[in-house]
Amino acid sequence: MKINHIYTIALMLLTSVSYGQTLTLEQCKQQALENNNNVKNSRLEIQAAKEIQKEAYTNYFPKVSAGALGMQAIDPLLEINMAGGNLPVYDGNPANLANPTQFAYMPGVNMGLFNQMGLGYVNALQPIYTGGKIKTGNQLAALNTSVKESQQQLSDKEILMKAEEQYWQVVVLQEKEKTLQAYSDFLDKLHKQVNNAYKNGLIVKNDLLKVEIKQSELKVSKIQLENGKKLSLMQLCQTIGLDYQSGMNVQGDLSLLQTPESYYVPNDEALKVRQEYQLLEKMVQASELETKMKKSDYMPTVGVGVNGYYLDQFESGNKGAFNGMVYATVSIPISDWWGGKHKLNELKFREDMAKNTQKENEGLLKLQMEKAWTDLNEAHDKIQLLEETLAQTEENLKVNQNSYNNGLIQLSDLLEAQALKTETEDKLTEAKSTYKVKIADYLKVTGR
Repeated sequence: MKINHIYTIALMLLTSVSYGQTLTLEQCKQQALENNNNVKNSRLEIQAAKEIQKEAYTNYFPKVSAGALGMQAIDPLLEINMAGGNLPVYDGNPANLANPTQFAYMPGVNMGLFNQMGLGYVNALQPIYTGGKIKTGNQLAALNTSVKESQQQLSDKEILMKAEEQYWQVVVLQEKEKTLQAYSDFLDKLHKQVNNAYKNGLIVKNDLLKVEIKQSELKVSKIQLENGKKLSLMQLCQTIGLDYQSGMNVQGDLSLLQTPESYYVPNDEALKVRQEYQLLEKMVQASELETKMKKSDYMPTVGVGVNGYYLDQFESGNKGAFNGMVYATVSIPISDWWGGKHKLNELKFREDMAKNTQKENEGLLKLQMEKAWTDLNEAHDKIQLLEETLAQTEENLKVNQNSYNNGLIQLSDLLEAQALKTETEDKLTEAKSTYKVKIADYLKVTGR
């Protein structure tokens, strides 16, 4: 019983931790990098590119092949037919060479060769010169790996940006819950005050109904806010690869805000470290390497090789034989030169196109950074304006509260003042969240 009791307590503790899980921004980012499927795929792309690079390196090694052949012919591949007859025999007298006096009979010969045989061989060919194709191929493979690594960094930043946007959206909704709760407390207190006044015959029931209507509207707003927060949390969990659990929250502080100047870097300085810019440079490099690769197709190729084989005719009394040879090969694609010049000219034009695209996108990247900087400053200015507005709405509410207590204004004026304050608080919360997102966006587009 005691052991079961301990297990029950442990289960309750685990459940309470899971139920009340609170995520920080750093935890969300870490989970996104570990669990997001797009991030996983980008890392697998790098592994695949590295295997391609290793495969390209093997082209430096000899090409080794082996094979075997066995055959049984219907008729011999080589037939020797020789008629029989008398052959002159030299008797030792030179005078009889022209007119021999002695003869020896030789029977006819009918012989077939290669009626059946087996052949096994091993061949090794080492490329000596390929016009630079192997070297260029390895450079292209290494460049491809570098491109995949840059793309993986871009993928990481995109998913981190997405996670941060969704994280601050949840923070906004949580702050709105606090604002809504403060509004609810205000209405509860006001309802008690108005109800007492109504019971004492100081006001008409219409004022009491106005407060109760606002309380009903507030309940609807709470339900909508709870549903919106739930959906936002589920979306965040989908992005960072966690299972959504009831009671989950995020921990965010919108009060710690630094000025935009603390994040600024010159555009020209930031441009060089951006992955997009580096990808543009690699695009130009790739076009140059493709031209080199195509040029190697029109160059001579030289190789040396060694071959060994074993041949057996499977005839009684005849054993198989081993043999071997060394050789060299030279291949010159003469006819390919006719169209090759035009193909190389085409690739040169494409190199120029890649360079022009690089220059065009450099300008667009700078424009993107400038826009992000402008948006960041605009978001910060909006916070300052809303903070001033909030101070004014708080003072306005205080004045209206005192005026209502002294019977100088209608209840509707007090309710309007409170609604205006609540609306301004929500706008300020959204502005601070937007500023946090703009900070992340500016850091991203400046390569940080």
